Amino acid sequence: MPASHDFPAPDPSVPRLRLQGITKRYPGVVANSDVSLTVQPGEVHAVLGENGAGKSTLMKIIYGAVKPDAGEMHVDGHLALVRSPQAARDLGIAMVFQHFSLFETLSVAENVWLGLSRTLSLAEVARRIESTAATYGLDVDPERPVHTLGVGEMQRVEIIRALLAGPRLLILDEPTSVLTPQAVEKLFVTLKRLSGEGCSILYISHKLHEIRALCSACTVMRGGKVTGVCDPRQESNASLSRLMIGAEPPPLQHVSREPGPQVLAVQQLSLPRESPFGVDLRAVSLQVRAGEVVGIAGVSGNGQRELLYALSGEDRRAPPASISIAGRPAGRMRPFGRRALGLHFVPEERLGRGAVPEMSLAHNLLLTRKEAVGRFGWLRMALLRRQAAGIIERFHVKAAGTHAAARSLSGGNLQKYIMGREIDARPRLLVVSQPTWGVDVGAAAQIRGEILALRDAGCAVLVVSEELDELFEICDRLHVIAKGQLSPSLARKDATVEQIGQWMSGLWPGAEAASEEAAHAAA
Repeated sequence: MPASHDFPAPDPSVPRLRLQGITKRYPGVVANSDVSLTVQPGEVHAVLGENGAGKSTLMKIIYGAVKPDAGEMHVDGHLALVRSPQAARDLGIAMVFQHFSLFETLSVAENVWLGLSRTLSLAEVARRIESTAATYGLDVDPERPVHTLGVGEMQRVEIIRALLAGPRLLILDEPTSVLTPQAVEKLFVTLKRLSGEGCSILYISHKLHEIRALCSACTVMRGGKVTGVCDPRQESNASLSRLMIGAEPPPLQHVSREPGPQVLAVQQLSLPRESPFGVDLRAVSLQVRAGEVVGIAGVSGNGQRELLYALSGEDRRAPPASISIAGRPAGRMRPFGRRALGLHFVPEERLGRGAVPEMSLAHNLLLTRKEAVGRFGWLRMALLRRQAAGIIERFHVKAAGTHAAARSLSGGNLQKYIMGREIDARPRLLVVSQPTWGVDVGAAAQIRGEILALRDAGCAVLVVSEELDELFEICDRLHVIAKGQLSPSLARKDATVEQIGQWMSGLWPGAEAASEEAAHAAA
């Protein structure tokens, strides 16, 4: 276990954290209204609520990143005035944010070093990262620049940074949203070990089965208010869903159907990494036909980013014929040329790539949609606002309006808006990474239902996700990506979680021979 602060031994009868009457208002919305919450020493306490319920704001108040308008906070029985994240860290509070707080131009070790004591050298921090990563099964290279990491890898960095602080209260905001089932199991072992050592954990997740498996207490929020407290071990997924959103999400209707003609074809795509910490793509081949959903599973950092960049047009080094869209060679096409062929793309990074943080929701439509662009480039603002309002209403996005900046939305609501923007465009081919990252169970069910509706309308859909449950729910066929190679496709009805888990390590039939052949071809 990483060395912790020299805190006085707490009284086990005194709550580790007690909030009373916490209120936070923003223009047009009350994020938290008279919220009270108690967490005991060594307790894993879930905070459950739909997107926009006020969970993340409350966690940021505890961590000192947001100042409340009213209310009190006590840590180990003492009134705590937490005016900054540094003050929170001094009290032994650490937080893993849903939207990562990493400097992309710095290395992993440098990012972790910023939150630790200045008495440690960078070399010592790197050694501690390697030791902690090995202990908890979180694969991280301390020398890698953060901008070369995928979201799953960034999540591991955030978790290790929090663990190295030796916290007595650890806040986790959607920590498993982009982790594989195997990585989630390892993380749960870590969290149970921490709680056994007396660390309290505040755990935010929309995955109800995780909350039931890990947490011993749960506070439910709706509309910024606490609406109930329960023991999730005594609840079912259905009852927790009713507590959170007032209903159970409707079951998905996945009906088998015969797919149509090929829309996307990738033939023996091999690309050397652009970054020294990237992944070489090796002889990747796949096809997606009209009216089918094809999924790609895999541990983050195995070539997903490189493949998505090649498909979207951000990386145009591919031979023209190695990628074809609607029968047209597209390997060297720019993104707008691919959109003209019917491709719409949802990246894994919401802020900065999927949306411009400072721009309004209406103006963010212009990143991929041109219906409101008139002659000579004039914008038809009334039409643009109507389009944005329609997406907000259809996908139940909680926002102050079409003028709201993208960065003002909660992570889940921004994800709903970006997914809605691309689905509403009625694409011929939709390529999407992590479609339900950070959204609540009701919104996840809606997004997955909308993807299936697109498929039934004849759209070809390629989904890259680290959530196996999601892939098994919506896909017709599955691939696995490992070390830049793609497995053969497997019909969903023939696949098992155990088999896909093995393939994630590159252990599919013929993988070794294919790897040697691809390496020989590259040489």
